[in-house]
Amino acid sequence: MTHPSSPRCILITGATGGIGGALAPAYAAPGVTLILQGRRMDRLEEMASECRALGARVLLEALDVRDLDALRAMVRRVSEAEQPDLVLVGAGLNTAVGSNGEAECWDDSRALLEVNVMAALATVEAALPAMRARGNGQIALFSSLAGWRGLPVTPTYSASKAAIRVYGEAIRDWLAPEGVRINVILPGYVESKMCFEMPGPKPFLWTAEKAARRIKRGLAANQGRISFPFPLNLGTWLLGVIPQRLSSFILRGLNYSE
Repeated sequence: MTHPSSPRCILITGATGGIGGALAPAYAAPGVTLILQGRRMDRLEEMASECRALGARVLLEALDVRDLDALRAMVRRVSEAEQPDLVLVGAGLNTAVGSNGEAECWDDSRALLEVNVMAALATVEAALPAMRARGNGQIALFSSLAGWRGLPVTPTYSASKAAIRVYGEAIRDWLAPEGVRINVILPGYVESKMCFEMPGPKPFLWTAEKAARRIKRGLAANQGRISFPFPLNLGTWLLGVIPQRLSSFILRGLNYSE
């Protein structure tokens, strides 16, 4: 079965974030429909104006993805009405241990897991029936290079991204025979408010626009894992396979431990 390399209808959750905000105009073009989800309608309207100026048709969905029932209802509605051939599951949060080693706030950790894990799974669950029925479609899940080896300063975030990586890899193999493509995106540090709020050094920092170009190429090629930048990907992957004591020693040396 052949698939279009240039999707004509794209749903982006977390479209007002750093990478989501760069992906929307990267895909905007005449004949393309963009469905943008975010919490802030004012920010969504700004993005819509930019994307419409590039020729795209833009639909806006303002809701909090932690409302899983509302999220699932929205994704099902637009899946039936617009039939998006690409769903970018980009909504995400971060939290960290305190500067003096205080534990992560429970409410923040719970909200993070609701957004990074439960909302991502709810989006997939709601988008799949229409894609499976027509035997075509693509869903991209956002993990992180922190999903290779948990960082001491962001334990809950690292855990959530490891969960998404494993989930995405599993359903990619499950759905491949049906023509539904699943891709897992593992970015390193990308310029955004969330990135700059994260503790620790940020080597090989990319702009959101550069990340969006890399993601577009990877999705067009149906790469199972779209990970970048290469040096940081290799380093974090190695941290996950070498002995624990050695990886802990390296992370302390790189100032990723409080």
